[in-house]
Formats: sequence, C-alpha cells, structure tokens
Amino acid sequence: MLKNNLKYISFLLVLLMMSCAKRGSITGGLKDTLAPILRSSYPKNFSTEFKGDKIILTFDEYVKLKNTNKQLIISPPMKTQPIITPSNASKEITIQIKDTLLPNTTYSLNFGQSITDNNEGNPYNQFKYVFSTGTYIDSLTLGGRIKDAYDKTVDNFVSVMLYEVDDKFNDSIIYKETPRYITNTLDSLQTFKLENLKAGKYFLLALKDKSNNNKFSPKDDKIGFIKHYITVPNDTLFEIELFKEALPLKALKPTQASGNRLLLPYDGKQNFKISKPKIVLKNQNEILETIVTEFPKKDSLQVWYKPIKVDSLSMEVSHDNYKKDFTFKIKDQKKDTLNISPVQNGAINFRDRFTLNSATPLVKFDKTLMKLVDKDSVAVDFTTEYDEFEQKLYFDFKREPSQKYNFTFFPGALTDFYEKSNDTLSYKLNTKELEDYGNVVLNLKNVKRFPIIIELINKKGDKVLATEYSTGETKFEFNLLEPELFSIRVIYDDNKNKIYDAGNYLNKQYSEEVNYLQGSFDVRANWDVDQTFDLSIPYNSELERKEDEKKKKDDAKRKKTAF
Repeated sequence: MLKNNLKYISFLLVLLMMSCAKRGSITGGLKDTLAPILRSSYPKNFSTEFKGDKIILTFDEYVKLKNTNKQLIISPPMKTQPIITPSNASKEITIQIKDTLLPNTTYSLNFGQSITDNNEGNPYNQFKYVFSTGTYIDSLTLGGRIKDAYDKTVDNFVSVMLYEVDDKFNDSIIYKETPRYITNTLDSLQTFKLENLKAGKYFLLALKDKSNNNKFSPKDDKIGFIKHYITVPNDTLFEIELFKEALPLKALKPTQASGNRLLLPYDGKQNFKISKPKIVLKNQNEILETIVTEFPKKDSLQVWYKPIKVDSLSMEVSHDNYKKDFTFKIKDQKKDTLNISPVQNGAINFRDRFTLNSATPLVKFDKTLMKLVDKDSVAVDFTTEYDEFEQKLYFDFKREPSQKYNFTFFPGALTDFYEKSNDTLSYKLNTKELEDYGNVVLNLKNVKRFPIIIELINKKGDKVLATEYSTGETKFEFNLLEPELFSIRVIYDDNKNKIYDAGNYLNKQYSEEVNYLQGSFDVRANWDVDQTFDLSIPYNSELERKEDEKKKKDDAKRKKTAF
C-alpha cells in the first residue's frame, strides 16, 4: 500500500514540476553582425591583361545587391553600364561587361555598401574589384574633402572627377564627355579618395550630379573645381567647394494665369532686385501698360496688364545681351481682384515692420486716409515704403513696450493698378515687454578684408534673422531678438554689390568666401550675450554634428539625473 502511495505522489510531483516550468521561445542565438566574405573571384581581383567580358564573384553566404545604381562607382566610367546579376539572393554575383574597354587602363568597381548578406543586411563595406587591361595595376592616389560654398551642410553622393589634360582637353569637355577617373562621397562622407590613377596632368572637379550621367548640367547640378591643373602623383589634400551657378536669363513661353495676368517662366537663378529684365507687351504695334512682379517661390515673373479683348498678344523680353520674342493666345478668363492681407496679426516684434500683402499691384497711397493710434487713442506717426516687385507695403513707427495699436485704412487709402480701392480695413497690433527679448553684441576677429555681409541666422542656417553690412567695423549690436538658437554667417562681398555671388565655371571664378561660426549660441529672454567670432578658424560641419550629438547626450543625462 505504501509503495502504491509513493508512486502516486512521485507522479504528481513530476506533473507539478512540468506545469511550473518557465515558458519561453527559442531565441535562435546571437544576431549575425558579420559581413559576407569573398571566397573567390574569376578572373582574380587585381588581375592584369584582362581580356574577357565577364566577372564572377563568389561569397561564403547568400548575398543580395542593394542600390547599385547609387552605390556602385566604376572608374574610369563605362559608356554602357555592365549588367549585374542576379537580382535575388545568391552566393554568386556575375558582372557582364557591355562596353569596349580602353587599352592599358586600370579599372576599379567600388560597390560601396551595395553588397549585403541576405538575412541581416550586413554590408561588405567598400568592396572594390580592380583589374587592368595592361601589364600592371596603376596605384597612385589623390584625396581631399568636399564643402559647400554657401550652405552649412554638404550634399551627399557627390561625384569627384579627373579629366586628363591632353591635346583634346578644353573647357567644354565636362558638358559632353565622361571623366577619365571618378569616385563618389556616397551617403556618409565629406572626404574623397581617387585610387588606381596613372601619372599625368589632370583637371579636378566635383559635381552634385542630379542626372547621374557624369556630365555637367548647369541648370541642375552643383559644381566645384580647382582652377589650376594638377599633377599626379600629388600628396596635396584638395578642398573643393560646391556651388550652383547663377545662370543667364532664359525666358520660356508666357502662359495666361488670369484675365489680367501673365506668367513668364524662366531658367537660370536670377536676382531681379539688382537687375530686372525689360518686358514689353504688345497688341500688334500698340505697347500696353504693364507692371512686372515676382511670383513667390517659383521661377516665373508675373506680368500684369489692363484687360483687353484680343485673340493674341506679343511680348519682348530683354536682359543684358539677351533678347527673346513671343506670341501667344489670349482667352477670356476670370480677373484677379484687389485683396489686402497683413503679414503680422496681433503681436508685432520690435525688429519687424508692419507689412501688408496685396494680391494685385498697388499704385496709389493716400496717407490722409490711414490712421494709427495707440491704446489711449493717441495718434502715432508712421512712414510707408512700397516694394512693387514683391507687392508688399511696409509701415514703420516707433513702438513702445506693452502697448496696443490700431491701424485703420479708410476707403480709398490704397488703390491698385486696375483703379480698385480698399474698403475699410482695421488691424490690431500689440507689443511685448523689452524683457521678453534678448540682445547680442558680436565681435569679429581676424577679418581678412572688407566689405563684409554679417548675417545672424537660425541654427540650421536656412533663415536670416538680422543682417549688417560693414566696410570696416568689427563690432555689432543685434538688439531685441526673439529667444532662439543663433549662429553667424559672414560673407566677403568682393564685388561690393551687397549680396552673395556664386562662382562660374567657364570664367574659372570661385564663389565669394563664406564663413560660419562653429556651433550655435542660445539667446534667451532678458539675456545679453557677448559673442566672439574668429574668422581664421575654419568651419567644420562634421565637428558641429559631433558637438550636437554630445550636447544631446549631456542633456539626456541631466534629465535622467533630475528624475
């Protein structure tokens, strides 16, 4: 009896242990972080006297190709790209060459990060297959870094090229022919290295090549170059500045936007505030009255005209040595009408001017029909300025802290090009306390030459918040600033036109020099900041990125400690 009881007790204990066992799932082991390994290649890597048209690469595991159209760099470039298969996972990659190879030339195929293992996507980083159609492998190198002539950040996937300087070389070759050698910064680098070069004399340039055809298209591409020819071998580290050329005006056929407005599209980055094209609109031999304004955020001009019943009109466009004639149809369409809107609504900062936008160009302003009063109904004097090209009407007046203002425009105060006037308009404005703003005193050191343009910008560098122009002064005050992270940009205005000017390839002209303050500085409410900017210290966007990362980590640690 005791034996039987013991059996039952043992059986129950086993069941209990099984039911209490920890449930879980099989993890499959540690995650694979190893890149694929090349087991063999045919012909062997770094082969000479290459005469075939097929290359086979064999790996130790299944691999797949990713973004070869961007990552694969072939130098010298082939006119017909090789066919690379398969597109699915495989242990072999086959490269079928479709181009006629140059004699006595070293070719390199840099796959960047396009070869990855099939399971985890670990890249075979910067794998390069090299062969020569001659008896030896060229082994010379050339390196440097890319920066942007104007922007704080540098584009990725920048092509760096060498053109051989021989009896066939001329300035137009970069528009028509591919280079002798090429490399690319890919998606994470600002530095470049051209390898497997032959000794000789070369022209060095860089392209942000939008069409990926290894040729310069001024309309789309950024370009940078070294003015003088360089020789290889060369141990100099070259710095190439990318810029977008300011192209000459090229007008395109006008289109009708409404019953009283035409759009004139154009190619070429232009600054029409300095030099606006002459536009003559005609009905046969009769010249029509027009006003030309900008079309915001579009490469077009607006040509305003008085409505006329005709089937077609003609337009003459001239700018410097450029001239173009157009004839186009006119249809009966709805007309643009006067519409006034304020830029500021409610709060207005001390550094801003009260601004009105007009949907149609304004031509008459009657100040006697405009009234500005404060909260005590005391009249406040003001001045006006109209920017016809931007269709903006500016008002300047002395603003007091913690004050309220009421701007009234009685009927007839504003009249547009079509003799239409406003109805009664009223806008309420208010100011903050002076303590809500911060002030900056900027001291510049080691300014190389004058004049200079000084710009207070936001941290990203895509917005100018205040500006000064100096012909010799190095100390500046920026007062009543809204709290924000700021940086500084200084432009050497060598041609003294008070704007930044980009370079020009055919003229072998570099862009005007631009300097950025390393990092940014915080301006808070009721703060006074003394900021020094030493222009002899070169800006390094990579260093600023690392500083930002460190600052984020420090902030995170402080928050964690606080809790």
